[in-house]
This record gives sequence, structure tokens and C-alpha cells, in this order.
Amino acid sequence: MGKKMAGLAGLMCLFFYGLTGVGFSAGSGKIISISAGLGHTVALKEDGTVVARGWNEDGQCNVPEGLSNVAAIAAGGAYTVALKEDGTVVAWGYNKYGQCNVPEGLSNVAAIAAGAQHTVALKEDGTVVAWGSNIYGQCNAPEGLSNVVAISAGRGHTVVLKEDGTVIAGGYAGDNVYGLGSCIGSSNVVAIAAGGYHTVALKEDGTVVAEGENDVGQCKVPKGLSNVVKISAGLGHTVALKEDGTVIAWGLNKDGQCKVPKGLSNVTAISAGGAYTVALKEDGTVVAWGSNKYGECNFK
Repeated sequence: MGKKMAGLAGLMCLFFYGLTGVGFSAGSGKIISISAGLGHTVALKEDGTVVARGWNEDGQCNVPEGLSNVAAIAAGGAYTVALKEDGTVVAWGYNKYGQCNVPEGLSNVAAIAAGAQHTVALKEDGTVVAWGSNIYGQCNAPEGLSNVVAISAGRGHTVVLKEDGTVIAGGYAGDNVYGLGSCIGSSNVVAIAAGGYHTVALKEDGTVVAEGENDVGQCKVPKGLSNVVKISAGLGHTVALKEDGTVIAWGLNKDGQCKVPKGLSNVTAISAGGAYTVALKEDGTVVAWGSNKYGECNFK
């Protein structure tokens, strides 16, 4: 289905049949970072190498031979992006829209984000570069944009967090056509997450706000939710990591992507994918639940 997914318009019509609470490891070497894509999962090991499992129709799990010294990873719709310690970027997988065509000479990159079919890079100087599908203007960084400290890429929109705690978005997210304006309508934001057609922000006080498409409750933040330290937005669901190492999820739950395994604790990182969720524990082990149609939850 990969190469026929124009605009990934058919994502919500994919049929996922999965296992829940599937634990996985990546062999030798502790996992220090995770990223969930549409149907594949990528993990970064402490030795700077990368492993991937799941949907591989377009080679998104075929980690380039010899890839090392990786500092960060991002799983997109059907492709994968890696940021190396030297500030350069490598990408592989589905490339119909040029999302894997890293701009020549791009360097001094501090962070990366992979959307459905576009890629975003944050440079050390606080500026942003984006490439790939631009049908909604998701790659058009506002002129003069600077002092950016975080980035996130969704299905058809890009979200950036500025040093002053304000949020700016560009592109399309359901009923919200952002253009080049501000979003969330909130200040004091410390983290952002762009989902399918929704945007989530974590505030300085540990509370969460969300806006955008809400047809399956992905923007209905649980009442009283507090002490949140990390957030992640999937295709139609949202996940929050609390200060105590526990996880809460809401939104689309057709495949159990919001059914957090009972007793899950000591979580240090989370990532929401197409129809599944991945959590990284303090000891470097990973737990995933929801869709497992492509083995995206299997890291044996």
C-alpha cells in the first residue's frame, strides 16, 4: 500500500489487528530513544546505532549499513530520519515527495522531526529547514522565524516551539488551516507534539492543552491531568508521560493503542504511532501496545 498512499489519505481506513502489551528488546546494547511511525518503530541504542522493526514495504526499516554515531531518530509515515552527532542528517524509505532528500550541505542540526511525508530540521542557531511534501505549506517556514527550541511534524502540518514559550504552526490539520500563524493559543509551553490532524502542547505547570481535529477524542485532555513531563501525538490518539513514570492515553482506541498495560511504570519516554504506542522504560526495555499488524510492536 505504501506507494499508493497519496497524501496518506487512506490512513484511517487501514485495518490493524494487533497484540497488546508486547515487550521487546533490540539484542545487545541498551535502547535510549524510541520513535513510532505509521507502522514501523525505530530505536536508538546507547552505542549510536539504530534498529527498526515493522512495516518495511518501502525500506523504512532498512537501516543504512554502517550507520553510526546517531544522536536522534524520527520515524515518519513510511520513512526514517536519523541525526548524527556531527549535526548531519540521513534519511531512508519512502521518498515519492522528496522527504528523504536531505538538502545538500545541511549541517549544524540540533533536532529532527518526521511527518507523514515531510521532514523538519532545527538548526543550532534556532532556525528551521523543512523538505518533502508541501501541498499544505507545511514546509514553508515563516520568514524570519528564529529562536526555535523544538519542532514536531504531523500528517500535514508543522509545529514549532519558540524560546519564549509560544507556539507557531504551518500547514493543514483537519478544520485548522494554520497558514503561518500561531496555534494552541497558549504561552508558557515547554513541549509540543503534532499528530494526524491535531496538535498537543505541554505547559510549564505540567498541564496539557490540545487543538485540531477531535472526531475520536484525541483533543479531549482527561480532566485533572497534571504533573505531565512528556507528550506524544499519534494518528488519532494522544499519550502523556507523568512525572511518576506512568502513562495515560486518550483518543482513538480501536486497536487498543490507548489501553496502557496494567502496572506499567518507570517509563522515561513515549511515542505514539499510527495505531499503536511505544514506551521506553528506565532500564532500557521497551513495551508496545496496540496494532501489531506489521510487527511494529515486536523487537525480539
